[in-house]
Amino acid sequence: MKILGISCFYHDSAACLVEDGVIVAAAQEERFTRKKHDAAFPTNAVRYCLAEAGMLEHAQLDAVAFYDKPLVKFHRILETYLSVAPLGLQSFRKAVPLWLRDKLWIDPTIRDGLEKAGVEAPEKLYFPAHHESHAASAYYPSPFPEAAVMNLDGVGEWATATIGVGEGRSLELLQELDFPHSLGLLYSAFTYFTGFRVNSGEYKLMGLAPYGEGKYTKLILEKLLDLKEDGSFRLNMDYFGYLDGLVMTNDRFAALFGGPPHKPETPLTRREMDIAKSVQEVTEEIVIRMARHARKITGKKDLCMAGGVALNCVANGKLLRANVFDDVWIQPAAGDAGGALGAALHVWHNVLGNERKADGRRDSMRGSYLGPEFSAEKTQAFLDARGYPYARLSDEDWAPTIAKLIADEKVIALCHGRMEFGPRALGNRSIIGDARSPKMQSVMNLKIKFRESFRPFAPSCLEEKVGDYFDIDRLSPYMLLVADVKESRRIPLEGDEAGLDIMEWVNRPRSDIPAITHVDYSARIQTVSRETNGRYHALIEAFEKLTGYGVIINTSFNVRGEPIVCTPEDAYRCFMRSEIDYLVLGPFLLKKTDQPRWHERENWRETFNLD
Repeated sequence: MKILGISCFYHDSAACLVEDGVIVAAAQEERFTRKKHDAAFPTNAVRYCLAEAGMLEHAQLDAVAFYDKPLVKFHRILETYLSVAPLGLQSFRKAVPLWLRDKLWIDPTIRDGLEKAGVEAPEKLYFPAHHESHAASAYYPSPFPEAAVMNLDGVGEWATATIGVGEGRSLELLQELDFPHSLGLLYSAFTYFTGFRVNSGEYKLMGLAPYGEGKYTKLILEKLLDLKEDGSFRLNMDYFGYLDGLVMTNDRFAALFGGPPHKPETPLTRREMDIAKSVQEVTEEIVIRMARHARKITGKKDLCMAGGVALNCVANGKLLRANVFDDVWIQPAAGDAGGALGAALHVWHNVLGNERKADGRRDSMRGSYLGPEFSAEKTQAFLDARGYPYARLSDEDWAPTIAKLIADEKVIALCHGRMEFGPRALGNRSIIGDARSPKMQSVMNLKIKFRESFRPFAPSCLEEKVGDYFDIDRLSPYMLLVADVKESRRIPLEGDEAGLDIMEWVNRPRSDIPAITHVDYSARIQTVSRETNGRYHALIEAFEKLTGYGVIINTSFNVRGEPIVCTPEDAYRCFMRSEIDYLVLGPFLLKKTDQPRWHERENWRETFNLD
């Protein structure tokens, strides 16, 4: 039985195909259209999922599930505008025509999209609630036979946070927090105020937080929200603009924090660092309180999480160390893209009543390697047709050759195997480098990623060696947990860090693996398994044999403003537009200095003000 899940029309649209309860394929539309956070109907992602299952011809889907209830969401939007009228007229005029034109007509849109893909839609379409889809994406693929479930995001139909319980095939939501009181929107408001883009800059705010002090934490708790012991809260809407305007915060918010919002792309000040630290501390406190309440009302020893806030890996790490639950599993595509997966699994288990298997050890996400893969034959044909020079590596030489280049402080881009589903690159669409290099963080940020120099990079570590480097006692395969670098590896602080220019602070070594050690000695860890990604594991193993270190840098294979690469063509273009030294396309190794002149490069440098 084949079930297609779809999410779209807000941000990070995606499609997923589940066959007899097994996740066959999943991908975000942005990877195909090259429009970051593409919200359009995921025509290309749907076609890919159907092709992966061999369904593009002479096949029919058994069910299609959309990740929320559009009519209920539209009701919430209308009710919100009516409650603040006559304020909000401008945003009303902008939103309602879009709804009336596109977002209310999901049923015919899905049928038209499938027809274009050459597949007949089933008679009945399913519409689980937004947080039902999040909960299903968190619980059903998890390794736990039963668990508490916690979802936190901006807003679905009405819910902004929910607590549920999963037992076998059954999944039930027990309690919810409703709009406009939202942890996701609170964090996004501070993302906007510090000069970053909402729905994409939250990672930056989290990365900035360790540079600051929690000077505003008490102020946030006193003025902006009324936080209860169970983690529920009410926001003071006098300070926010998202109900009656087109901005997240208003003038009262600005007055509270000593001035207007920080202008994007201008130098960050101590205020932005302290604000980032403060809202991060508030977020962590809310998450931990809500988790304690979830443990109390469900009685379960394990927790599953989804929703955009579940991508806050710093808060996840704090929650884990608080020992509220024995273990925590987070859906790697925790945001709206994962809703497509959750919708399909909700229908399979909750609607159709099919049993669920969980061994308590490994999840069913298949490493989240659920996207397209390109054969060596197709990749070679692409390279030969364009005359791009390359060397072909044997299976035996692949890992040692790349490991030697990393040890020589070369920056390598990898495009091999199946593309990852979710916002994290996990070794198949990654840029990698030497974690021992004190200069690598700045080099990769400024010359390759074209992004803010303060942003940290993540380590990919052999899962069997993670305890040698980090204070963590469990696996973190999806880069969703932050832990500290072991004290024995740290370089003591000099005491003047808070007064340093941010560039100087970044470039000061903090451990013997400085390129992945953040300024507070933390790291966002990916543990690499031989079972789920044998080739990437072999590469890190070869690097360990060469250097004694079973850990390397891993960042997503893209540059600022672009989605992670999907195809060999995407990979080559990104390779030539940046300062990456070598590109690995499956078994093929391409050296930058051997390649023909790339004519787009000068314009690309102008776009990012690199000269």
